[in-house]
Parts: sequence; structure tokens; C-alpha cells
Amino acid sequence: MEKIFTEKAPAAIGPYSQAIITGGFLFTSGQIPVDPETNAVVEGGIEAQAEQVMKNLAAVLTAAGTAFDRVVKTTCFLKDMNDFAAFNEVYARYFVSLPARSCVEVAKLPKGVLCEVELIAER
Repeated sequence: MEKIFTEKAPAAIGPYSQAIITGGFLFTSGQIPVDPETNAVVEGGIEAQAEQVMKNLAAVLTAAGTAFDRVVKTTCFLKDMNDFAAFNEVYARYFVSLPARSCVEVAKLPKGVLCEVELIAER
């Protein structure tokens, strides 16, 4: 088992890793829209926050030696399912390989963000 860390994505805010590689697969922790340079939540609504989440995931994927086209499953958490269409517009630009996905509305996310995404990818 190999732990993945990159300074190009937000550091873990608890006792967990950004990602773990095991059995040829990368398992990421959920990424939220925090800018790793400022450690602040990105402002600007669901589109801006979803874009930052994708940038954070890209950094973790790169650090692990894989990419979006190797993703096999995502789990997406939205604070408000009314943001589903706008979130999907951003999501679709990154996940062109159409991995399996679950997307749910949740009552609350860390730091009051609007979305969070975790994924599983082949290495």
C-alpha cells in the first residue's frame, strides 16, 4: 500500500491521506474546493467550486501517475441537488471516459462547501 501526497492539492484536514494506491488502483479521499495555495474555499458558486475540485483531483491523479481517463468510479456529494446540472457541466469536461458514478445530496460538507468528489482509478 502506497500513500499519495502532493502540495498541488489541499493537505488532509484530518487523520487521512489524500489518496492510497493498492492492488493497482488509486483510491482518493474526497476533494473539496479549497485552493491549495491559499487554503481558502473558492468563491463563486457551484461552477467555480466544481472546477477547483477537479483541479485538486487532477493534482492527486498526476502525483499517483494516472489520469482522468483511467478513472473507473466517482462518488459526488452535492449540498443542493438543484446544482446537479451546473455541476455536471464542469464534471463532463473532465470525465470524458464516463466512469461509473454515484451522486447524492448531503446535509452538510466540510467548511460549508457546495460539492465534494472522490474517485477510484486504475494506476
